[in-house]
Amino acid sequence: MLTHSMPSASSVVTSAAKPIADGHDELIKLIGDSEIVLIGEASHGTHDFYSVREELTRRLIAEKGFRIVALEADWPDALRVSRYVNGRSDDKNAQEALSGFRRFPSWMWRNTVMEKFVEWMKDWNFEKSARETVGIFGMDLYSMHTSMDAVVEYLDDVDPEAAERARHRYRCFDHFGGDPQHYGYMTSKGDAAPCEEAVVRQLMELRERRMELIMRDGKTAEDEFFYAEQNARLVVNAEQYYRSMFMGRRSSWNLRDRHMTGTLAALKLHYANGDGKMVVWAHNSHLGDARATEMALRGEVNVGQLMRQKFGSRVFNIGFSTYTGTVTAARNWGDPAKCRRVVPGLPDSYEALFHDTGMDGFWLDLREGEAIVKILAQERLQRAIGVIYRPETERESHYFKASLPWQFDVMIHIEETSALKPLDRISEWDEEDLPETYPSGF
Repeated sequence: MLTHSMPSASSVVTSAAKPIADGHDELIKLIGDSEIVLIGEASHGTHDFYSVREELTRRLIAEKGFRIVALEADWPDALRVSRYVNGRSDDKNAQEALSGFRRFPSWMWRNTVMEKFVEWMKDWNFEKSARETVGIFGMDLYSMHTSMDAVVEYLDDVDPEAAERARHRYRCFDHFGGDPQHYGYMTSKGDAAPCEEAVVRQLMELRERRMELIMRDGKTAEDEFFYAEQNARLVVNAEQYYRSMFMGRRSSWNLRDRHMTGTLAALKLHYANGDGKMVVWAHNSHLGDARATEMALRGEVNVGQLMRQKFGSRVFNIGFSTYTGTVTAARNWGDPAKCRRVVPGLPDSYEALFHDTGMDGFWLDLREGEAIVKILAQERLQRAIGVIYRPETERESHYFKASLPWQFDVMIHIEETSALKPLDRISEWDEEDLPETYPSGF
């Protein structure tokens, strides 16, 4: 009697894997008519993730009419870059345009891949009509004080009296020395009055005067108002975010991702009356659907989930993974960035499963094929490295449980990756930082 053994998980993945080909033709074809393409990353410091999504984004712009690139970055800093690529700034080159990214971790956006991409966007926009030009924007909310300054600067140009009212409202934060976390701590403990009413009133006044302010100079005035409005909205959400930081992770995480989703919706509405196509660059943990991960058990939502709920099938979601290599990361918040060794993926992880295929790199269509969906839907560990990497606590610090086919539409795996190269490299960056426990400690 013949018996038939079940195929191994790695053999099923191998059968479904598609090569990472130059040009990414098949993946571009699969994206099809999607209007919002979310492109993740398994770390904030891996060159290969940035490079592949830069290549994909250039093709989406050139071939499919995408106009908006949104980053997990601060709005004012990214807006400076957007002005540069659209010929509206005095910056002489991409490095100078990217110099606004000074806050830790500056390497996320001040790196060699971004420099190349920014110059490409400027060249692309040079001979294009206004309808075809591309902008690059930040969707994060950490720039509270910089955004307050930007609101006042905008009003100084269009209405000095309104600018004085904005200054008066924003002076509410002067007692906290420019440290938003200190503000959040003092107000959440009841040791200082919150500034919520003042910042909400500033946003409301700006919105109430929208038509008056944008009638002055056509499309340019409309764009400048939109930029100022997003800064004022950011201040409102950041004020709430920093107070919530001391009330528990779920509250602050959800506020941040709802803010980012709101920024994406506002960008889409502002450009081409809601028809503007956009590419979003952020971490897998923000872009993979939270409902397919243990985040849901904690009551957390994220951009990927909220965008799918809002825009449905118009969203196409791509994730990344790697088994080993190097990464640019710090040991602790605010420490210098170093080139650090990524330890091999843990057993029972997607990374280990993909490693078992013996392939250097591939991508998977997670919507195609009953066998691959069945194998990958079984909950496994998934690695997430942010700007901090602590391999000595690898499992606790950098893994969470996920069900891949419901999290992403496509997963790109690169077996061995290399560290992102910052534009501001210190000498220590070039010294590969091997954890003391590598490799015997895992």
